[in-house]
Amino acid sequence: MIVTKGLRKSFRSKRRRRTEVVEAVRGVDLDVAEGEIFGFLGPNGAGKTTTLQMLATLVEPDDGEATVAGADLRKDPAEVRQRVGYVAQGGSTWDESTAREELVLHARMYGLSKAEARRRAADALEAFELTEYADRPCKTYSGGQRRRVDIALGIIHRPRLVFLDEPTTGLDPQSRAHMWEEIRRLRADGMTIFLTTHYLDEADALCDRIAIIDHGEIVAGGAPDQMKREITGDVLVVGLNGATPRAAALLDGQAYVRKLETIEDGLRLYVDDGATAIPQVMRALDGARLDLDSIQLHRPSLDDVFLAKTGRSLRES
Repeated sequence: MIVTKGLRKSFRSKRRRRTEVVEAVRGVDLDVAEGEIFGFLGPNGAGKTTTLQMLATLVEPDDGEATVAGADLRKDPAEVRQRVGYVAQGGSTWDESTAREELVLHARMYGLSKAEARRRAADALEAFELTEYADRPCKTYSGGQRRRVDIALGIIHRPRLVFLDEPTTGLDPQSRAHMWEEIRRLRADGMTIFLTTHYLDEADALCDRIAIIDHGEIVAGGAPDQMKREITGDVLVVGLNGATPRAAALLDGQAYVRKLETIEDGLRLYVDDGATAIPQVMRALDGARLDLDSIQLHRPSLDDVFLAKTGRSLRES
């Protein structure tokens, strides 16, 4: 559904009266299969939205090639726009318009007749559980309701592929869970979903495959479980009471510690077997008279994958 090779984009930025070139996307290669939910994961400013906007024809690439929904991105952008839907992070509804008016207008802009536009608007309102609010101004909707209208607008023309830019940002937990259900339903209806997110749990729960981007470059990719398995062993998070430097010096290089990272208020240790490493860590700290506040064992997460690839935590970023 999406194939890119060497996709690049730079912007000129003025800082302190000087013009600087900022490389937002640095040669991105992607391969998104038909019918999957593909996640684009990374911190703010990593290049997620710029990549998405290039694929949706909103920003022209400086270099590289891409095929989107079977159409050449650079040679036939109009055909790409006919085949994809796009839901921006900031939303696209007008305060004074109703959801029904917005949906009919968008359908008409895609060339549908007035009767067909009204029929599709009614179908979308029912599918997204918005019929009750359909004829109220959008400014009266909750954040979750308004976000559902945004997605309904993005798929009113029944695209093969829909781009969702940070679809759950700013939503409360209940609305976020509802949005996850809607995204899964779209995939069940045969649509391919490309979503950007900086939420680790969202990428883990929703996506068949993900790509992690940092500083405009893809640093890791694959199925979430597969990527986590590549970070073998367990992770120990050790909380320390002001003794982090001394503990790091003591534990770094121990046979049972494969990798050590300093974090706020403690250490993150990568070990082969957490069950056997915990008593060894505790004995070492106790022998050196270092206070231990806590010790937690968990399997590698997507944040650990990001940390292993970039040297820093995605949560901290």
